[in-house]
Amino acid sequence: MTLSSATPPLIRIAAALLVGPDGRTLLVRKRGTQAFMQPGGKIEPSELPSHALARELEEELGLRIDPADARYLGRFCAPAANEPGFVVEAELFRLDLDSAQVAPAAEIEEVCWVDTEGAGELTLAPLTRDLILPFYRASQLASA
Repeated sequence: MTLSSATPPLIRIAAALLVGPDGRTLLVRKRGTQAFMQPGGKIEPSELPSHALARELEEELGLRIDPADARYLGRFCAPAANEPGFVVEAELFRLDLDSAQVAPAAEIEEVCWVDTEGAGELTLAPLTRDLILPFYRASQLASA
């Protein structure tokens, strides 16, 4: 008998590091879940990640963006917050917003703006807590 090291199934998403005028970033919580995370969503087959991001931001937050304005930051992987046994693979993009006018829509129940030191007592998705917020904090320190 051969033991195989099965890799966990991937969920491919496009995610946004939405940065407001004050440097805080927007997190969202989906209806019926506990963890806050970056806005974004699943990439459809044959869809460009930046186009998936634009579609998801409009659906979830009423935010219309030009995919060309989304600055690619890299690929980040972590255990999925809401799908046990899955790994989320996020294509992360940064968008700087002039105003912080967003409203939860579709499956989004709550939004909040947090600073890079963390989100206080919020429950955070592993991707946000362990990778994206530390990445953003390090980029702010490097540019200071």
